Amino acid sequence: MLLAVAALSACSGQPSFVAKEEPWRDDDERACLASGLVRENQFLTSRSALGGPSVCGALKPFAMSAAAGGSVEMKPAALLRCPMVPAVDYWVQNVVKPAARRHLGMDVVEIKVAGSYSCRPVNHVDGGRLSEHGHANAIDVSTFVLANGEHVAVKTGWWGGFAQRNFLRAVHNGACNVFTTVLGPHYDANHRDHFHLDLAKHGRDGQQRVCK
Repeated sequence: MLLAVAALSACSGQPSFVAKEEPWRDDDERACLASGLVRENQFLTSRSALGGPSVCGALKPFAMSAAAGGSVEMKPAALLRCPMVPAVDYWVQNVVKPAARRHLGMDVVEIKVAGSYSCRPVNHVDGGRLSEHGHANAIDVSTFVLANGEHVAVKTGWWGGFAQRNFLRAVHNGACNVFTTVLGPHYDANHRDHFHLDLAKHGRDGQQRVCK
C-alpha cells in the first residue's frame, strides 16, 4: 500500500514524498541489531532519533565517523541504519583501501560524505517516492582524501587523470558487489559529483542489483 506523506509542513517549503509500507526494512534492521555484528565504539555511536515523519528514520540509527578500524575518517559522520554500517565498513576496508594503493600508490585516510540520512523524496523532486536516504539506508560519497593530502573527487576525477579514473572506477565497480544500488556519474547529472550507495531491495524477489 502506498502512503502519501508530507516531508514537512507546507509552510516549510520542503518537498512532499510518497512512501510504501515495507515490513522487510524493520525485519532486516532487527536481525542486524540482534546479530551483535554492529557494536558501539569510538567511531560508531547510536542515536535515539533522526527527526522527520514516522515513516522516515530507523529503529536504532548510528552515527559512523570512521571505517576500517578507524583508519579512514568519514566527514561528516554518516547517519545510517544497522545493515549499512558493516556494508560501508567492508567496502572501505576491502575495496577502497586496496584500490587506492594499487592505482594511486597511497592510503586513503578520509572520505567526504556528501549525504546520508535525509527525510526527502528521490532527487528532491516534489511528490516523488521517498529516497533510501529517508530510511538511513544510503550514503553519498563525493571525495577520497589520501595520506599526502591529495583529494580525489568524483566530480573531477571520474574523467580526470588515468590513475584517478582507474581508482574511482575500481571503487565504484567494487561497491556493486557490496551494495544493491550503486549510482555514479554514468547514471545521470544528479550523480555527476558523487557515488550513491544503498541497500534497497529491487525486483520481485528483492535480489536484483542496480549498478550504474
